[in-house]
Amino acid sequence: MAMPPLRRRALLGALAASPAALTAPGRAAEAWPSRPVRLVVGYPAGASTDICARILAEDMRTRLPQPVVVENRPGANGSLGAAFVAAAEPDGHTLLVSNTSTMTANHLLYRDIRYQPLRDLLPLASITISPFILAASPKSPRSRGFRSVADLVAAAKASPGGLTYGSAGNGNLQHLNMELFCTAAGIRLLHVPFRGAAPAQNALVAGEVDLVLETPSTTPLLKSGLLIPLACTGATRWRDLPDVPTLAESGWPDFVATFWNGLVAPAGLPLPILERLVWLMEAAAAAPATRQLLLAQGEVMVLRPEAFRDRIAADIERNAQVIRSAGIELQ
Repeated sequence: MAMPPLRRRALLGALAASPAALTAPGRAAEAWPSRPVRLVVGYPAGASTDICARILAEDMRTRLPQPVVVENRPGANGSLGAAFVAAAEPDGHTLLVSNTSTMTANHLLYRDIRYQPLRDLLPLASITISPFILAASPKSPRSRGFRSVADLVAAAKASPGGLTYGSAGNGNLQHLNMELFCTAAGIRLLHVPFRGAAPAQNALVAGEVDLVLETPSTTPLLKSGLLIPLACTGATRWRDLPDVPTLAESGWPDFVATFWNGLVAPAGLPLPILERLVWLMEAAAAAPATRQLLLAQGEVMVLRPEAFRDRIAADIERNAQVIRSAGIELQ
């Protein structure tokens, strides 16, 4: 039987306020897992969320007596995977490795969505929080000469709608934040949605689109010259690209955009299993080898359930405002 919402919230608050509560899993979770644990990803292999899931799965395998497998269920900007997990038995054996888009934007954009993020899914813990890197393609004749955001804006104003940008899909954070930037800069770009971040990245490398808000996992491509870094959307410069300015430094002082990857479960998950899963996320973040791999995806940051839920609620409010201001229509 699912725990009443008020009692669950109170317990999550107590859990978030007491780090000692996570030093050892409770006895009631000792029987978990009794079969393989599935980490569902709503995106194709190769995207930042998928990479985080595979890193977490590898770490969890060293701590659990059952296999941990990653299962990709791409489609509708992560909605298919999220709906599958929302409908699963809340026993800890089917979990979602989610990103910001899946939990904070999809239900605002899709008419036929089959889950509500904070009703049907239970936030467990974030694992990485990252900026975007605004990147241009050196293979596109329209963008290969860009060296700064000012170059991009000048070209866009000279040819409204003449530049294209890719994203992981309608309503993805890449889409929403690029539209937010277009509004701030007073420009118009043509959006080209793909079925995931990896296909969008491939199109950028090939010169099929001019721009993409990339994730830190593309740093090797940016350093090698296969992509042109123009700006970082974080509050500070990305540690691995110290010569690339922030958008704030580039002339938009109020523009800061970050995204997270994290672990989510079906609503109604028993508290002892919740405790153990949060403990597993903290253990993964603290393990030197796992932490090093996660750092390639962003800053390692484990927000506990209550703080993670608050972050999701704030992101929902922000994205609703972006969708309204950009005039993005329901799909």
